[in-house]
Amino acid sequence: MAVQVLIPTPLQKFTNNDASVAIEAGSVSALVDALEERYPGIRARLCDENGKLRRFLNIYVNSEDIRFLDNETTVLGDGDEVSIVPAVAGG
Repeated sequence: MAVQVLIPTPLQKFTNNDASVAIEAGSVSALVDALEERYPGIRARLCDENGKLRRFLNIYVNSEDIRFLDNETTVLGDGDEVSIVPAVAGG
């Protein structure tokens, strides 16, 4: 199942400056594994030392926040769009 992953600008250095990549994955956790396999080093930017998605990252599947779905076990379907959005703080 190919999904389209939208890569934020700070992580594009890992994806050869591609803003969008097609990845075969059946869940969000499998997506992280597939991204790491294709783009070594990206997992460290997405996951903490325990392998959990970093708190300052927001991941959306078809505009739905995975925190309101099944987090890392959220199932992905063919053609889904996954957005990786770093949290922004300011004042």
